[in-house]
Amino acid sequence: MSEIDDETIAEVRRQMQKRTVTLADGTKVPAIGQGTWRMGDDPKKRKSEIEALRLGVSLGMTLIDTAELYGYGKSEQVVGEAIKGLRDQVFLVTKALPGNGDRKGLAAACEKSLRRLGTDHLDLYLLHWIGSVPIEETIEGMEALKKSGKILRWGVSNFDTSDMENLWSKSNGSHCAVNQVLYHLGSRGIEVDLIPWQREHHMPIMAYCPLAEAGSLKQHLLSDQSVKKIAEAHSITPLQLLLAWSIRNAETDGIIAIPKAGQPGHVLENAKAAGIVLTEEERVVLDKAFPRPQHKVPLDIV
Repeated sequence: MSEIDDETIAEVRRQMQKRTVTLADGTKVPAIGQGTWRMGDDPKKRKSEIEALRLGVSLGMTLIDTAELYGYGKSEQVVGEAIKGLRDQVFLVTKALPGNGDRKGLAAACEKSLRRLGTDHLDLYLLHWIGSVPIEETIEGMEALKKSGKILRWGVSNFDTSDMENLWSKSNGSHCAVNQVLYHLGSRGIEVDLIPWQREHHMPIMAYCPLAEAGSLKQHLLSDQSVKKIAEAHSITPLQLLLAWSIRNAETDGIIAIPKAGQPGHVLENAKAAGIVLTEEERVVLDKAFPRPQHKVPLDIV
């Protein structure tokens, strides 16, 4: 962090503060947060990962997302170490495995996550994906955790539109605060019906893999001439362009992107994307290069 001067940090933070998403309870979170998938997997990277997360918080990327699945708890441990002394600045998110989706399982899983994270509460607790546990039991478990103060909000991940409709129809299902799904320039299926549904119900979407971190599309996106040309016009990297695109409608559509960056330099690049505004002409060019589907497609999941 010492290599980045205070003036740069302050300016990037100002840009980040202009790009926020408002949750149903009025809480504002940054449109760009920090993902932690695969953090903690390599002990040799731990110091850099912790430094990166702490820098991200100082730059205004105060939302940090992790999961009990990531490194089977190792990612949460890295996050816990990174946020020591910063907990009151962080909007902390983690996820429970679907096998822990009932009341008893959620209570136990949450306690373990809290210990690894070194905190007494979560700002947001998500069900990682749909499992065999009836959603009514998951809602009951989440509501119990909220009542106890262990979590302030709960949500889901990898739920498609029909799944959200089913959730919403259940008692207290409308208390769901966020749905976390895959979304990037090369995977736009949620624009057909999921984003409109969630916008109508005033529920933000947390976009994981906004830089196409998983799968085979990343190199295709980065080497595309339209992407490269527009990035050059803004004097930014293609990765920064992909991130800026993912939050282009952050305020109206409620999109929160959570790219993972394990090195301070990459964190700074991600944070700077908050200040990039694409012109209507540039959006049209990217729409033509990577059009959204014209009809409903299965939800992309990694």
